[in-house]
Amino acid sequence: MSRPVIASGFLVAAAALLAATGAGRRPRQRLRALRHGPVRAYLPEATIPSAGPVAGDESPDSPPTSRRPDVIRLAAGLGGVAVAVIVGGWPGLLTAVPVALLLDRALRRIESPAVRERRLREADDLPLAADLLAAAMRAGAPVDHSVLAVAEALDGPLADRLGRVGRMLRLGGGPEEAWSHLGSVPGAERLAAAALRTSNSGAALAGALSRLADDLRADRAIAAEAAARRAGVLIVLPLGLCFLPAFILAGLVPVIVAVLGDVL
Repeated sequence: MSRPVIASGFLVAAAALLAATGAGRRPRQRLRALRHGPVRAYLPEATIPSAGPVAGDESPDSPPTSRRPDVIRLAAGLGGVAVAVIVGGWPGLLTAVPVALLLDRALRRIESPAVRERRLREADDLPLAADLLAAAMRAGAPVDHSVLAVAEALDGPLADRLGRVGRMLRLGGGPEEAWSHLGSVPGAERLAAAALRTSNSGAALAGALSRLADDLRADRAIAAEAAARRAGVLIVLPLGLCFLPAFILAGLVPVIVAVLGDVL
């Protein structure tokens, strides 16, 4: 049996092992929804509003998820196998391992369409949420009640996160730990920072949230304008590639033919 075949067999086995050991695992949030936690047994049902679990989190009471092969690891392993077969021998085996690792890391950085859609929707709803929070606090509502009211008024993934923030604040959790549920939302770090700075004054937080909403809308307008400019540049590139063959045939080929004719 040749060395490339042996190397390919080892890499296939390694890819299968990685897919089996890494199956069904998903990253978890630092905190789980409090309505699923042990505190629920000591509180009446009405004191814990339900805003629904955040997508991607697993509650302790939820049934175990079905084990599925890790497609990314399997693809990276197959890429390593392909390198080992193409190169062959010990060089192929030594090259395949780092190639598989780099391919695994590169594939994991690709954002899935569902995650991207969720992230964009959260970013779009954040200015409105900041305005609603400011209005509720100016009306005299405490921070936790304001957050829960906004979570009920909104619809979408940001409402789920705000619901978790409000529940934790109502149960006496620390502001830093509660607002950390918004950590992955683009622009929410400024909202959390304002809430932490003014955790003892709802009126001060209302003013900061109003200014934050205006800043977020301005940032979004600037980002949209920059995206439109990039789109104009990207549209020109395919047109340039379309004219490139004509330029070569009409401009360079006659010159090359004339020079070769004089030389020969």
